[in-house]
Amino acid sequence: MGDFRLLGPVEVWHGAERIDVGHPRQRTVLAALLADAGRSVPVATLIDRVWGQAPPRSARQSLHAHLTRVRQVVQRAGVPGSLVLTSDSYRLEVDPATVDVHRLGELTARALRPEHPAEQRVALLRQGMALWRGEPLAGLGGEWVAQTRQLWRRRYADTAVAWARAELAVGNPGEVIRVLGDLAAQFPLQESLAAVLMRALVAAGRPAEALAHYAAVRRHLIEELGAEPGADLQDVHRAVLRGDEPGGVRSGPAQLPADIAGFAGRTAHLAMLDALHDRASARAVVVSGMAGVGKTALAVHWAHTVAPRFPDGQLYVNLRGFDQDETVLAPADAVRGFLDALGVPADRLPPGRDAQLGRYRTLLADRRVLVVLDNARDAEQVRPLLPAAPGSLALVTSRHQLTGLLATADAQALPLDTLTDDEARELLVRRLGRDRVDAEPAAAEVIVAACAGLPLALAITAARARQSRFPLAPLAAELAEEGHRLDALDTGDVAGRMRSVFSWSYDALSAPAQRVFRLFSLHPGPSAATTAVASLTGLPPSDTRRLLGELTRASLLTEQLPGRYVSHDLLRSYAAGLAADLDPVADRDAAVRRLLDHYLHTAYAADRLLDPARGDIELPLAPPAADARPEQLADPRAATAWLATEHPVLLATVTSTAETGHDAYIWQLTWSLNTYLDRRGDWDERAAAWRTALRAADRLGDRVAQARAHISIARTHTLRGSYADSIASLQQALDLYTAVGHRIGQAHTHRNFAHLWGHQGRYDAAVDHARQALTLYRAAADERGQADALNQVGWYHAMRGDHDEALECCRQSLALHERLGNRAGQAHAWDSLGYAHHRLGRHDEAIECYGHAVRLAGDLDDRYNQTQALTHLGDAELAAGRSDRAERAWTRSLAVLTELGHSDAEAVRRKLAALSSAG
Repeated sequence: MGDFRLLGPVEVWHGAERIDVGHPRQRTVLAALLADAGRSVPVATLIDRVWGQAPPRSARQSLHAHLTRVRQVVQRAGVPGSLVLTSDSYRLEVDPATVDVHRLGELTARALRPEHPAEQRVALLRQGMALWRGEPLAGLGGEWVAQTRQLWRRRYADTAVAWARAELAVGNPGEVIRVLGDLAAQFPLQESLAAVLMRALVAAGRPAEALAHYAAVRRHLIEELGAEPGADLQDVHRAVLRGDEPGGVRSGPAQLPADIAGFAGRTAHLAMLDALHDRASARAVVVSGMAGVGKTALAVHWAHTVAPRFPDGQLYVNLRGFDQDETVLAPADAVRGFLDALGVPADRLPPGRDAQLGRYRTLLADRRVLVVLDNARDAEQVRPLLPAAPGSLALVTSRHQLTGLLATADAQALPLDTLTDDEARELLVRRLGRDRVDAEPAAAEVIVAACAGLPLALAITAARARQSRFPLAPLAAELAEEGHRLDALDTGDVAGRMRSVFSWSYDALSAPAQRVFRLFSLHPGPSAATTAVASLTGLPPSDTRRLLGELTRASLLTEQLPGRYVSHDLLRSYAAGLAADLDPVADRDAAVRRLLDHYLHTAYAADRLLDPARGDIELPLAPPAADARPEQLADPRAATAWLATEHPVLLATVTSTAETGHDAYIWQLTWSLNTYLDRRGDWDERAAAWRTALRAADRLGDRVAQARAHISIARTHTLRGSYADSIASLQQALDLYTAVGHRIGQAHTHRNFAHLWGHQGRYDAAVDHARQALTLYRAAADERGQADALNQVGWYHAMRGDHDEALECCRQSLALHERLGNRAGQAHAWDSLGYAHHRLGRHDEAIECYGHAVRLAGDLDDRYNQTQALTHLGDAELAAGRSDRAERAWTRSLAVLTELGHSDAEAVRRKLAALSSAG
């Protein structure tokens, strides 16, 4: 088995053989992984650790090369197959006990357990001290290295204090003086280190040196911090002055529950706790989150890890803030337990609660104690239990955010979200064993997805799997069954039932907040704005904001962004069950109708702002319900911003509404999204929504809606090259429009036929269909349609080489669009004019035309069509001999296409590559 060393130069050993790790950058990559041995580290984090805040463009590529070398090094160390790629993270699958820094922490934590006799404690701490080989990560540089080095040096100093106290307890002061003499010079402000060194000097018969050391430390404290030494160091000083033997090592309380078996993940949160504790001013950290998210597990695990840094003990109390079957623990009752743990005899307790609280604070003022306050209900339950002086720290867990504590008690917030998929998988591995999880990877993935990152759900599932020893597949199937997941997550006892755990938070809500929580489960997701929730519940926005705040503070909802809320999948299932039991069907239907009205009327208004001249049918919208509150959008920019935020919700609404019978909403909402999705180039999302809309239109028997859906579906078939399917869909649309005498619809269909034939290079057929569309638009007196058809006729003339004819048609189109004020149509016409000029060799005119198209599309936030104009502009610039300008235009186009995730990006990328090769 390999031996990995970070507490000094970065080294890897296999038995007696030291393996060459490589150059400093290579050693930094290895150290960045070993610092989280056995845990996944995101690629972005690795890059930040290795290159800092401003990595080179080649960082990701270079990282992969370094990781190849790391894999080889670790394999040579006898740990094959240990570098695991998971999603966008890497995990170095080595036992943390083989890494010296982790072994040091584990040995120190074991040594400080109260059950160990003095001799065993000394033996463990000696093993830990022997791991230190000098400056950690020696020879490496960078911001992460510097911060990590400082953190590990502080931890070593805390371990050294624990070791020194243990050595003094068995009568070995000489070795303590030798080791701590140098260490005290490195940490002149660490009072616990100074105190134990003074005790060692006195025990060795050197009191004068002890007094001199005290004077030096005091001087440093006054100069650096403006403070006198603390009580412990002053006690030692007074004892030396009196000629007394300084008091022995304090044996502080050790009340922490057992560390969590199979703890996994939370690397970033553990690091944040370390960072918060390192702040000298921090008195408390509040870990908040929903029920079952693992707050207590994180707090207890971290508390065990840092126990050596609190040499005067660790206090723990479960405040029972949300337990239904037990009385909430009053602060005074918690304090009496703490005083007992701190060694205050029952007959010496001060009378009265205030006096006992005062005694508790006085005792903590002289000590470095970690106080874990678990399961707090509110700030008032916690406030009296906080340490009053620096040195000690309170770690608070609560389902509420305890904002009052953050505002008035110098507390730091650490909100806890669900586990990532990688962390959830790791938790299963640690609970069930890697062999069992690897044997059924598909079932394991179903379990991870069904538990939705909730540690309690994963722990319950693992417990059931361990009990049964059956294959994982049946359990995964049970969890995957919609509506029964909470039944599957039941261990039989109250604390192990997800419904019971959730109910403790739900029952603490006000009745109006309970109703909002239940109705929120009717929202299709993935997130909801306050205004949408106001429509869903039928409440005024001010009341809605207040109740959403109550739910957020209770961790039953998460405020993902200001004014936007999300619900965890399992909480949503719980809320849906409550709604089915408690809210009448009529009330739930009315809530859904209000929500649909909110989204449909707002989306329709947004579409009208984006394209007021849209030449399509006006929607026969029914008026919104009385308590629905569609949003008022001021201008096209506001409409685009609203659609950009809400379009995932609107698409989810289209999909979910298919199961509710509100078919008119489905196709009307899809129609209202069409312009926005078209401008983004979201062809797949657009097609999926229209397929759902087509089924709704079929159920309604609405032939116009059916035809519109067929046209939109055909457009996607054309873009994908599925021409036969496109022809079939367009023919159905044409037949439907013809049957009802809808001329504008027939014209739309012919324009889409033109697009289909043009996509195949059959430009004569394309021109023919575009002209048929123009004739039909003229017969219907649809000027917007005429302008669009003129541009299309001109475009396909240009494509078949009739450039003069193309210019004439496109100029007519532009003039008509300008008279109508249709800026989107103007952008298309300018792009077509640019293409015709380009083909005629008039590059300057082409560049000017394309410039107009780029600016208009940009003003409209028509991002996809802006990329097309930019690409054409680059082509014209290159033809004019201006390769630098071509590169700029293509680069802008590629940036937007990449952001959109559009397949057109590859063609632009090839243009840039060819330009680079030519240069």
